[in-house]
Amino acid sequence: MSVFIGAGVAIVTPFYEDGSVNYEAFGRLIDMQIEGGTDSIIVCGTTGEASTLTHEEHIECIAFCVDRVKGRVPVIAGTGSNCTETAVYLSKEAKSAGADACLLVSPYYNKATQKGLIAHFTEIAKAADLPMILYNIPSRTGCNILPETAAYLAKNVDNIVGMKDATGNIAQVAQTMLCCEGRLDLYSGNDDQIVPLLSLGGKGVISVLSNIAPRVTHDIVMKYLEGDTKGSLALQLAYLPLINALFSEVNPIPVKKALNLMGYQAGPLRKPLTEMEDAHAAVLQAEMRKVGLIA
Repeated sequence: MSVFIGAGVAIVTPFYEDGSVNYEAFGRLIDMQIEGGTDSIIVCGTTGEASTLTHEEHIECIAFCVDRVKGRVPVIAGTGSNCTETAVYLSKEAKSAGADACLLVSPYYNKATQKGLIAHFTEIAKAADLPMILYNIPSRTGCNILPETAAYLAKNVDNIVGMKDATGNIAQVAQTMLCCEGRLDLYSGNDDQIVPLLSLGGKGVISVLSNIAPRVTHDIVMKYLEGDTKGSLALQLAYLPLINALFSEVNPIPVKKALNLMGYQAGPLRKPLTEMEDAHAAVLQAEMRKVGLIA
């Protein structure tokens, strides 16, 4: 059984101006997402600025999200790390907090061989008895989970059940799906490639766009899965300029700006991320107006 089918939001972590977590705003964002049709909430991922959260903040954010969601949709906790021991710790804590699954990014900076990736992911999965979704984003990590490696893990580790693919490499995605023989659920990690990945057997998307347009992102996926491929494609293409604006600077800089423009008090970013350049912000604002997200 899939952890979720549809559009999961890679939710931002709102901060106060002093840099502390704004749980009041966080709760409002979680409720807005569920009311807007989001199929899952992915907390403490890249978009949630997990890399600048302390371990204590990381665990608190997961626990807060689980408590606020109250079982309405699955909560997937980002618990990956370049340190296997840290990833094991965070994954165990996520299970204790009541998360439904974990999202495990491939080790960054120190990287790993494919043999090392197998050892890393296997140890985490066995230590924390939750469904595990691998996260392949080599542009950030410098480490690519090859199709054969994904297939080995899917076939040999029972609770490794999915992969978020943000490689941008459709040929690799196709090869991964071929090698995995239906044992690994695929989720797009790129909002501009939802339809292409669905066409290769994907179950949905883990989305940045969903932060500001949850219903639309859900509809892109569900229209496709329900057979309305033309309707799905039309939405994907209609929102492509906004998606491009959301990635005109490194994520989550633009999406936090967008949420602030919508009045959701996402707050500032933690350094080394800085506020969006004025020229990029103007384009983002214009694209948001075109689709009716702001006046």
